[in-house]
Amino acid sequence: MLRIHEVKLPLDHAEPALRQAVLKRLGIPSEQLTDFTVYKRAWDARKKDAIQLIYSVDAVVTDEAAVLKRLARDQHIGPAPDMTYHRVATAPAGGLRPVVVGMGPCGLFAGLILAEMGFKPIILERGKIVRERTKDTFRFWRKAELNPASNAQFGEGGAGTFSDGKLYSQIKDPKHLGRKVLTEFVEAGAPEEILYVAKPHIGTFRLVTMVENMRKKIEQLGGEIRFETQVTDIVVERGAIAGVVLSTGETLACDRLVMALGHSARDTFEMLHGRGVFFEAKPFSIGVRIEHPQSIIDKARFGSNAGHPILGAADYKLAHHAANGRSVYSFCMCPGGTVVAAASEPGRLVTNGMSQYSRKERNANAGIVVGITPEDYPGDANENPLAGIAFQRHWEEQAFKAGGETWQAPGQRVGDFLAGRPSTTLGEVVPSYRPGVHPTDISLCLPDFAVTAIRDALPQFARQIPGFAMDDAVMTGVETRTSAPARMTRGKDFQNLSVKGLYPAGEGAGYAGGILSAAVDGIKVAEAVALSLTESRAAA
Repeated sequence: MLRIHEVKLPLDHAEPALRQAVLKRLGIPSEQLTDFTVYKRAWDARKKDAIQLIYSVDAVVTDEAAVLKRLARDQHIGPAPDMTYHRVATAPAGGLRPVVVGMGPCGLFAGLILAEMGFKPIILERGKIVRERTKDTFRFWRKAELNPASNAQFGEGGAGTFSDGKLYSQIKDPKHLGRKVLTEFVEAGAPEEILYVAKPHIGTFRLVTMVENMRKKIEQLGGEIRFETQVTDIVVERGAIAGVVLSTGETLACDRLVMALGHSARDTFEMLHGRGVFFEAKPFSIGVRIEHPQSIIDKARFGSNAGHPILGAADYKLAHHAANGRSVYSFCMCPGGTVVAAASEPGRLVTNGMSQYSRKERNANAGIVVGITPEDYPGDANENPLAGIAFQRHWEEQAFKAGGETWQAPGQRVGDFLAGRPSTTLGEVVPSYRPGVHPTDISLCLPDFAVTAIRDALPQFARQIPGFAMDDAVMTGVETRTSAPARMTRGKDFQNLSVKGLYPAGEGAGYAGGILSAAVDGIKVAEAVALSLTESRAAA
């Protein structure tokens, strides 16, 4: 099979045009092209009124060797790689079962891969099954009743369940593990288009059903999943993991422990640090959510083609280096979505963005965040690698106060923010955050350097997207969970530097950022666990 890149066609091309374009690129008659499939479809919108679709195509031809020889100088044509997932081990008999903590994308795929290889993992999740978790989360949004154990951060599916469901990443993936992730998602109920569109996404409602189906598959393969079960302590003997203590009172023996905690399991981070697990402080970002009418973004990105069904709701990606030396950038942009309450601790307010698969809500939203480093954290981050958690908590508490201590989010019109005055009312852009938005001064819940940097960036962003700095655009705060503020450092064998048999994984451990990268990291760690168990049992 051949893979052909950079096949360009007009946005509204006729269906046979793609086959004709492939034949032209290969320089072969129609009968020699026996089959072809679309591997990837993107678009080039630099000329808004002449948008092009850009395809990568996998083609089967009658004489592949001859075509490759003739087109050897064409860097966009070559053999299609084998993207089939191959298991690295098969579980030997005997021994303790591996334990996975957390059932977000990372823990879900770590558990699935271990189950597929026959290791019958035990997965521990502090939150509830995804449908019960969804009820708790929506109750918080509608009635301002927070369940600290079941919310937008904790529960089956992880934080990614209440997000845009983006399934693309810039990670290096030489083994095509991302393809394994997407294939499993399609098997679990995701639309097949995620296999070929350039920026695939799913949306919350579809993710719920998919997560349920993947859970069933893990259980059918011999895995065991325990919900509403938190790890409250670990047992370490002679520098190696020997078990976990559970909130049920049980001590579960294990010698391979995957910690796929997510970025918000702060109490568990503190417990692990207290037990000698090696951490180091790492950078993250802080900022706000900004909302505009989706129509403004569509027009800025697609011009007269705004609303085209193939293009859908437009997104954006922005970055600016502010005069005070800080980097400001858009984060987790959600076309046609909503701003959601993502708190997980009483008295600490957090925002995030979410979209459904249709992306048909009135507003576009994105995080506008500022990069910070461990030098910004209180105290000495070298002495206390979890100092970033205290930094996050401080600004979340300020946001809770600025919103009136009722779980309303502090909000401000962009025009007022740029002018340095508090908002007393909101304008034509109706904020989507629930339980509601309290007009105020957003600078009350951000560090001064972040306020200065965002004020510097917004007019620059408006040069790229006209209307971005419109007076009535709404900013709500505070966005603090962009990533974990500490890394549970691991070595080349994927084990923590200080505790043998403990495998930090995913976003909470500092090794991923988003659904796809977290899932891929879960696969990598599961493979490391499988190889380690196979080798140790063979040696025994």
